[in-house]
Amino acid sequence: MWSAAREIADGDLVIVWLTRDVVQPLVITRGKELNSKYGVYRHSDLIGVPYGSKIGSRNGKGFIHVLRPTPELWTLALPHRTQILYLADIAFVVSWLNIKPGSRVIEAGTGSGSFSHSVARTIGPSGHLWSYEFHEARANKAREEFVRHGMDNVVTLTHRNVCKDGFTVEGTVDAVFLDLPAPWDAVEHAKKALRKDRTTRICCFSPCMEQVLRTVSALNEAGFTDITMYETLIRPHQVDAVPPLSPISDVSAKLRQAEQRREEKRLRQIAISRAARHAAGKRKRDGDADEEAEGAGKKAKTDDEGEPRSEELAGEPAASAGAETPAAKDEVPTSGQSTPAQGSGETDLGTAEPLAKITLSKVFPDVRGHTSYLTFACLLPKIPAAEAAPEVEAEAAEDSAAAASSS
Repeated sequence: MWSAAREIADGDLVIVWLTRDVVQPLVITRGKELNSKYGVYRHSDLIGVPYGSKIGSRNGKGFIHVLRPTPELWTLALPHRTQILYLADIAFVVSWLNIKPGSRVIEAGTGSGSFSHSVARTIGPSGHLWSYEFHEARANKAREEFVRHGMDNVVTLTHRNVCKDGFTVEGTVDAVFLDLPAPWDAVEHAKKALRKDRTTRICCFSPCMEQVLRTVSALNEAGFTDITMYETLIRPHQVDAVPPLSPISDVSAKLRQAEQRREEKRLRQIAISRAARHAAGKRKRDGDADEEAEGAGKKAKTDDEGEPRSEELAGEPAASAGAETPAAKDEVPTSGQSTPAQGSGETDLGTAEPLAKITLSKVFPDVRGHTSYLTFACLLPKIPAAEAAPEVEAEAAEDSAAAASSS
């Protein structure tokens, strides 16, 4: 379908993986550039690079991965013209319809071509897919993509209203897939297109339960059997290897160290607060004495004596703080007597061997895809008249024999 070469060439279609949620297709054209918030990349720099390579940006902002297209990646990266089928529904439909290499399949409702690419890969060059699209512009766009992706020899795309005009083939296909607003209108046409010499299958993709009910009624009236309905959901998990949880002894040691640091900080704050209050009280008393001395006419003497006094006062807060500090230091060991043990604990933690990582998984909060209902049914082959006649005669003979014996 796409290039099978090992390296990227000019004109190839590649899938650019920016993040898990940002994936886009890119046709390599020499002279062009890819600009994104993850950097600037010249197409000429990608030519000759092996598929799957990690490419750094020219301005150092980030990197991208350049991948070979697959139907799964194309489903994530394709330009949406309609709502599409995602991997969970595609895989289930392909499996239940028994689509395999060489199968001949009808798809009604081409849309953006997501399902078409997966079926084309599954049936291979020996099979064939007839795809029908009611909207002409979408049909032309899908046809261009099929030709560009090398699928035109496997897929035949027709602009047609199959609900009114039916399909272009009869008694030919092994399976029919209907992705239509009113699939019940196309059930009879699908029955004509299915082969009559073997068991064939049909699937109808409907987003509403009312559509399912009408489709089931139409399938019953058309003679289909084994009618079942499924809803497929997918829950991808992200698996990470993380460091194991610390032992309780290590956690408790860290808590004790934190409590000790808090207690030391508290005692330092108390000592500073006491020193500040003591200094403020002395300054207030000295200020009152200065005012009394000025009132008595002893300003000169007070000034002479005040200078050394102010120097003493400047040193007193430090002295008083120093006086409190020993007391604080005396109290700290009381609450921190386990310091040596904690120190030894830290040494043990530093010399301990690193523990092996543990594996955890978590479910993605958002999953690409929409919920719809898949209605499946089988059409059994008709028994030829030449084979049915002997069976009918045998049953009639048995009935007559039973009646004679009873009489």
